[in-house]
Amino acid sequence: MSGHSKWATIKHKKAATDAKRGKAFTRIIKEITIAARNGGDPDANPRLRTAILAAKNVSMPADNIKKGIMRGTGELEGGQIDEVMFEGYGPGGAAVLVNVATDNRNRTVSEIRHAFSKNGGNLGEQGSVAWMFERKSQILIEHDKATEDQLMNLVLEAGADDLRDEGDSWEILSAVESHETVLKALHSANIPTVSAEVAMIPKNLMRLEGKNASGMMRLIDILEDHDDVQSVYSNFDVDEDAMEVVA
Repeated sequence: MSGHSKWATIKHKKAATDAKRGKAFTRIIKEITIAARNGGDPDANPRLRTAILAAKNVSMPADNIKKGIMRGTGELEGGQIDEVMFEGYGPGGAAVLVNVATDNRNRTVSEIRHAFSKNGGNLGEQGSVAWMFERKSQILIEHDKATEDQLMNLVLEAGADDLRDEGDSWEILSAVESHETVLKALHSANIPTVSAEVAMIPKNLMRLEGKNASGMMRLIDILEDHDDVQSVYSNFDVDEDAMEVVA
């Protein structure tokens, strides 16, 4: 099992409060704004199309989506956002990718570097860990919302590559190009998703135990709580009991 997938499921469950939903809105609006720089027509802009799907998945009002697109295309002010991918290592040497969208690059670099160093990790050079991941569609579904047989037939027909049992959830992995098709197939079958995104999936996992495991999860938690952080990915794997204690 992928430790990060199980951790992501717990994190998404914890994000069910109004405050957390507001933060999810902020992250998705930033993604819409950045994506819209390459054109405001979702039919001709796959990244924007994916961002809009994510917005609809959290019931974002259409007006919010429209304004995010207009900021990206320059029709409204407030679209000056830099996208930065940080690469580094957490406790025990696990790889970490941090995707950031910020209007103050220098401040954010300093704060992300501080978060790593204060929590047993360190930032690496560009390209130091990105090669350990591959970009894929990742969809998480609560375990009791669908059976394995039901999902297997549905998602494979829609173009998914893999269906994994992560204990509390099902993880569906697909090529980026199949993300929309698989998600629409699930929605058509009235199967709710915990999350649906184009993510950086680790090629191999690193097992962590004890202080390294708890320290790694604490670092992930702190990074995800940063206002400018869009997403965090890691290749760590931990014992499920240890994860539940931290969660």
